[in-house]
Amino acid sequence: MSAVDRLPFRDPSLPTRKRIDDLLGRLMPDERLAMLHQYSPAVPRLGLAAFRTGTEALHGVAWLGQATVFPQAVGLGATWDEELVHRVAEATAVELRAFHYHRPTAVGTGTNSLQAWAPVLNLLRDPRWGRNEEGYSEDPLHTARLGTAFCRGLAGDHHRFLRTAPVLKHFLAYNNEDDRCTTSSGLRPRVLQEYDLAAFRPVVASGAATGAMAGYNLVNGRPCHVSPLLGTELRRWAEPTGRELFVVSDAEAPSNLVDPEHYFDDHAESHAAALKAGIDSFTDHGQDSAVPVGRLREALRRGLIDQSDVDRAVRRQLELRFRLGEFDPELDPYSAIGPEVVDCPEHRALALRSATESVVLLRNTGLLPIDAAASPRVAVIGPFADTLCEDWYSGTFPYQVTVADGFSAVLGTYGGEVVVANGADRVALRSRTTGDLLGKTAFDILDWGDGVLTLRSAETRRYLSLRREDGTLAADQEQIKSWDVSETFRLVPADGPVLLQSVLTGRYAVVDPVDGHVTVTAESAETAERWEREVLRDGTADAVAAALSADVAVVVLGNQPLIGGRETQDRAGIALPESQEALLRRVAGVRRDTALVVMSSYPYALDWADEHLPAVVWTSHGGQETGRAVAAVLLGEAEPAGRLPQTWYRGDDELPHPLDYDVVKAGWTYQYHRAAPLYPFGHGLSYTRFEHRDLFLSADTLTADSAVDVSVTLANTGDRTGSEVVQLYVRALDARYEAPRLRLADFRKVVLAPGESRVLAFRLSTDRLAHWDVATGAFTTDPGRYELLVARSAEDVVLTAPLAVAGPAPAPRAGVDRRVLAVDFDDYDSATLVDATRVDGDAVTPAAGAATLWFRSTDLSGAVRVEAEVAAENDEPDARVAFWTGEDLLAELPVPSTGDRYRWTTVSAALSAPVTGVQDLRVTLRGSFRLTAFRFGSA
Repeated sequence: MSAVDRLPFRDPSLPTRKRIDDLLGRLMPDERLAMLHQYSPAVPRLGLAAFRTGTEALHGVAWLGQATVFPQAVGLGATWDEELVHRVAEATAVELRAFHYHRPTAVGTGTNSLQAWAPVLNLLRDPRWGRNEEGYSEDPLHTARLGTAFCRGLAGDHHRFLRTAPVLKHFLAYNNEDDRCTTSSGLRPRVLQEYDLAAFRPVVASGAATGAMAGYNLVNGRPCHVSPLLGTELRRWAEPTGRELFVVSDAEAPSNLVDPEHYFDDHAESHAAALKAGIDSFTDHGQDSAVPVGRLREALRRGLIDQSDVDRAVRRQLELRFRLGEFDPELDPYSAIGPEVVDCPEHRALALRSATESVVLLRNTGLLPIDAAASPRVAVIGPFADTLCEDWYSGTFPYQVTVADGFSAVLGTYGGEVVVANGADRVALRSRTTGDLLGKTAFDILDWGDGVLTLRSAETRRYLSLRREDGTLAADQEQIKSWDVSETFRLVPADGPVLLQSVLTGRYAVVDPVDGHVTVTAESAETAERWEREVLRDGTADAVAAALSADVAVVVLGNQPLIGGRETQDRAGIALPESQEALLRRVAGVRRDTALVVMSSYPYALDWADEHLPAVVWTSHGGQETGRAVAAVLLGEAEPAGRLPQTWYRGDDELPHPLDYDVVKAGWTYQYHRAAPLYPFGHGLSYTRFEHRDLFLSADTLTADSAVDVSVTLANTGDRTGSEVVQLYVRALDARYEAPRLRLADFRKVVLAPGESRVLAFRLSTDRLAHWDVATGAFTTDPGRYELLVARSAEDVVLTAPLAVAGPAPAPRAGVDRRVLAVDFDDYDSATLVDATRVDGDAVTPAAGAATLWFRSTDLSGAVRVEAEVAAENDEPDARVAFWTGEDLLAELPVPSTGDRYRWTTVSAALSAPVTGVQDLRVTLRGSFRLTAFRFGSA
């Protein structure tokens, strides 16, 4: 045994905390500082290996080559099946262990990281979010339940060693891509506590997560990477587990604090603030740690941080590494995992099961399931008829079963056949200069909306791609999967011919008249090459012919995950691309028995399809087994077991602004949206029939901090085995606050044979009825009337039961001799939430020169004075903050300039008359200043 091996930190019999203390004490200050970067270097003198944070593992191991590809997270959300999600995560973790032991890294040296950057707990508030595919649900309870299951599957159940280390993404309120690094998510306390934090809180409190990643965005004007919520909420939840969370930055986000966010003047200051706020590892500058570590070293030199700040972060990293077994290889319970587990038969079967159970039957008037014997010829039509897509966070397909493949495999056993038509025009683009064909091949032109096209070689089925380094073109890409998508183009009309323009660069194709070489280098249309466009095959006509020749048409439409809506780009709307909608209508016009399958990362407005088609189905991009899963459901070999994890809105439903994060006031999600959706949250049809009956409650009246036992009987009254998701909702009646229309309180997925019934038991605690009381700064369950609802979806309630909570009426808000935070309003108009300081605190500022805040039921008895804490960057003579009860002006306070938005002063005035009793207080702001708090005084 070497001298290093005899050191205390190598002794597995010692408590982990003592081992960490020993190792930390042996590391030199510079060695500790270097460990704050994503690529933590080796320390050979201590036998310490290099360590890297982060392997993407959202729905299978990503970016490391071929691995089992499961459905996108939104598809896993559609299963509503915690056991299945746990198994998917378990398989992902096992494969990640195999990559760690047996495969070289894709970037850098060393081993593939066992820290899994998954799951994503950001809520699917806005279906236009470019990263919609990464989340589970629009509902916090649903998201938390599946997130906990996924974390447990990743982490394993060994008492000492983690299989992998799950990291929750992205803390916090991150749900837009456009300008994501500079936009601020405005979260008033109710929204913060009841919605966004509610998705993370149970997962962290369960002990299933080992870390978190901060979001790119800002919350209330402060970047998430310096948010006090990392400590006051996230880490506080973990304290009872006895484990510390290891918090990592998102890529390049530490640098963003200076540019483009301009939140700090220099990088030493920004990195110091991030470290002190709770960022333990800086994912910045790729493998080049010199710049970030240099910034932190400068922060140390300037006294912005001290050694204890560094040691705290290093200690968290070391705890994680000990839990992953790095220092105890002889005790590693996972060492027998071999490379053969990657895409093994068991994982293939799991990929098929998860893809199948994620399929959602949205509409069915009797066409489905298709009788293969009676309808042996099926036309599979559309851009996803014979194509599957990887997304940015998926692994590389080891194989792929398309929808056409899936139908062919089943129909072949009945002597049937599949006719395939992708609906794309096949065109030849011929240079006017040379007469040569572009790429010396014809192309199938796929239209993804807004004029964005891909060109796929008719001969090789590979996509035309731009090489940015020299502007050349080659049809050589099997999949569209790169950060900068080089495979999208526009064909710009030019008085007959067309111009070929790259969407990525905006440049046009030109042709060298001497050698005929094509490059995409022209800056203007005037110098671009003209191409004669010859249609060799009319894609729509071909699709119509296929439909006419078949018994049933299945049209498979949707999105390409790297085009239109994706990371860094939100969707502008929720309509299908016009070309896809037109193709669907033409096919349905000639074949009445047409089923629409939407294969997408997000919801679409399918109003026309819902009105005119006999069947509509949704699947996410479901991984390598998508086609077999879809065919099994449509042909009745499997039950449609999926239920929607988010609302599908109607096309004429004007959605709130993407940056309006106030789900309550804006009316987001099933909880607060007033208009009837096309397909509600939780919706999904079955091929069998279920009856819900015999709803019983153990008590009809509760007291605070108690619970009620709920039972309901579910019976399969149809003639097929099927699954149902029993959804339990609650709602407050006659609430003193704007309560949700209804809110998911529990759910259970159940599989029943024909004629089988089962009594399901739930335990509902009063915290499921609670709301965040802004007057007390805590969750509270008001006494009063509530309703318990058993439902098939948020809009299909089948059973209800009254429920009451007994107790004293809530006291009015204490308003005198007490500091009232401006953000703790009950309602507001034209107010923006901002940061009070760069470190902590929130404030309110008018959105457009004037704002109003309401503080209802405020006891102002004995008040004679009022003071307000304000900050004003500019000198505005008319800036005022005024306090009203009804139409009575209590006081109006001029707001002076303080010279800086973070320099605060207190202004005060005597009230115009004494105030008595409980009042609805109204506070008006005029100007551009900030208000963080006010206080009424009795003397």
